[in-house]
Amino acid sequence: MKMDEKKMRRALEERLKQPGRSLKYDRETETVRVENEETGKGMDIALSPLVAKWHERKDKALDEVVYYVEEALKVMGKDQEVAGQEKKIYPVIRSTSFPKETGDGVPFFTDDHTAETRIYYALDLGKTYRLLDEQIIEKEGLDPQKVREIARFNVRSLPVKLKKDTLRGNDFYFLNTNDGYDASRILNEKFLQEKAETIEGDMIVAVPHQDVLIIGDIRNSTGYDILAELTMSFFTTGKVPITALSFTYEDGKLEPIFILAHDQKKKEKE
Repeated sequence: MKMDEKKMRRALEERLKQPGRSLKYDRETETVRVENEETGKGMDIALSPLVAKWHERKDKALDEVVYYVEEALKVMGKDQEVAGQEKKIYPVIRSTSFPKETGDGVPFFTDDHTAETRIYYALDLGKTYRLLDEQIIEKEGLDPQKVREIARFNVRSLPVKLKKDTLRGNDFYFLNTNDGYDASRILNEKFLQEKAETIEGDMIVAVPHQDVLIIGDIRNSTGYDILAELTMSFFTTGKVPITALSFTYEDGKLEPIFILAHDQKKKEKE
């Protein structure tokens, strides 16, 4: 079976259409908007990336998107109190191209991170989470700095069990718990510092999508090529892509790098 945008649109309509919900197709942007007719709240699904993921993972890719949309629509429009639920606040990493405001034009509560990534904050709701916006922070009289500190503390409490692969003399460590905050572990400074002490080569960190964090102990130029392929593969298959670029980690700082340029530099030294 060959999947294209037209067939994917029909598949989404079959899975998501129900009373009280509308699906609108935007031909110019190739997106389908799923919306609650009563509240006007909803979300957009880009067809082309979903088709690409379908060719990689078949119906599992479609199942994941449908599940994500259904869970998100359940909480949209509901008032979610943040006060008293501080233990459920976590930071989440997003690309700098991710929207800075809600569909209603309210700015999200965010912080700068790197040239490629931005920090958002979320209230965990179990099967999904709600990104916090500035209106919620102000309405509930929350201290923004305290919210940041609580979120950082909570992410440090999450497990950081890594799986290791060794390829062509380079070690690669993967964190993939699928709890929604794998990429958020990049904000656990103590974890990164402790890992850096065990690295023999160059320490490279990648967060290609929300549900994975990769650390590379790169000891030769081939390691950079392998890491570039791994990162791009994860980036194209993740349901919430972040960035295909990787970051050097040195002296507690993360700096985005272009693997090919760094690889060429390494080759010139060898």
